[in-house]
Amino acid sequence: MSDGELIAELMNRQVVLDVSSPFVYAGTLVGEDDRYFVLEEADVHDLRDTTTTRELYVVEIKRHGISSNRRRVLVRRDEVVSLAALDDVLV
Repeated sequence: MSDGELIAELMNRQVVLDVSSPFVYAGTLVGEDDRYFVLEEADVHDLRDTTTTRELYVVEIKRHGISSNRRRVLVRRDEVVSLAALDDVLV
């Protein structure tokens, strides 16, 4: 499968993006281009504001749902370390 096909499978689904900075993004993937992923009804979480680890925070999102704090957010592709469907997060 090509990268485009893999991303297409995630469109309009809730996803989690781990990035190289101390942030975690979760939301509905609605678009992408060569520079950005576009999330709607997104949670932008700065891990520096809490003692929770990245993995524990993602598990909490899976258990309780995404608490949106942004209507729409653009996430730079070059910052993304991993992209996964929320359904694929194991609890």
